[in-house]
Amino acid sequence: MKISVLGCGRWGSFIAWYLCNHGHDVYSWGPEDDYSYKVLRDTGKNEYVDLDSRIHLTCDLKEAIEHAETIIISISSQGLRGFMKRITEYDVSEKNFVLCMKGIEVSTGCRLSQVLTESGIDSQKIAAWVGPGHIQAFTAGIPNCMVIDSANPELKVRLANEFKSDLIRFYYGEDLIGTELGAAAKNVMGIVAGVLDGCGYVALKGSLMTRGAREVARLIKAMGGNELSAYGLAHLGDYEATLFSEFSHNRKYGEMLVQDAKFEKLAEGVATAAAMKKLGEQYGVDLPITNAVYEICYGQSDEPYRDRCMKVLAKLFERDTKSEFYS
Repeated sequence: MKISVLGCGRWGSFIAWYLCNHGHDVYSWGPEDDYSYKVLRDTGKNEYVDLDSRIHLTCDLKEAIEHAETIIISISSQGLRGFMKRITEYDVSEKNFVLCMKGIEVSTGCRLSQVLTESGIDSQKIAAWVGPGHIQAFTAGIPNCMVIDSANPELKVRLANEFKSDLIRFYYGEDLIGTELGAAAKNVMGIVAGVLDGCGYVALKGSLMTRGAREVARLIKAMGGNELSAYGLAHLGDYEATLFSEFSHNRKYGEMLVQDAKFEKLAEGVATAAAMKKLGEQYGVDLPITNAVYEICYGQSDEPYRDRCMKVLAKLFERDTKSEFYS
């Protein structure tokens, strides 16, 4: 399969490496002035992978699009709509798109596949590739399971079968709403895991996993998805990997926040917390953990972050007693 991976940061460079090593004809694209692109161009590698000589690295977007049967996008979620304006300047009517990214557009509350359809891409040509796994583990040969989902059953089956290997076992997703929301929401919960680590409350991670998944399930159901998706690979599976991993950006962000230190890399959960808070209000869904993350990340306070985090956690424990599986 001819594939172009648009975005050559952490996940983009890994996806190009992975697909090239499993028999596909891969172009890797990045903006000419982008740091990640420059590193690959100048050194032939980054901190995650070596650039395989069979991968064609380019900063020419037209060249990358024309090469591909399948276009994989791996960029910051909040930049997707603007990026699609550039992509749709070319004829992409026969291209399939795979979103290898996790997030919700803050300004609109749109899932990322909705951003593509609103940009003029046929929903039957869009898929999402999500699930647990860290690049450092994959490149060390440690396998994991992931999900490919789409509104087009034929497309998701074909992609999963084309992309599978002894390193990644794919499952077919059955609920694109739940798959995308769950994948995005796990980054919010990852921030909380880091806060718990920073506060020395590691024992609370079990409660975080169960209560976090439950509130995400409520939101998925309210938005028309299958609430069971919250307990699958896209959310709970990926969430579990995030909560305990030294490699998780979102967990590390939360841990450093408590220490009043700045995390220099992208933590998608910060923007996603804002987007989910809006969705919770729009759909009338109780999202106490999400709202706590929003308060920690966006609240106005001169207190040290550790004190702020401890107060927010205390508020969660002051909530009224409820049935465990309340709707």
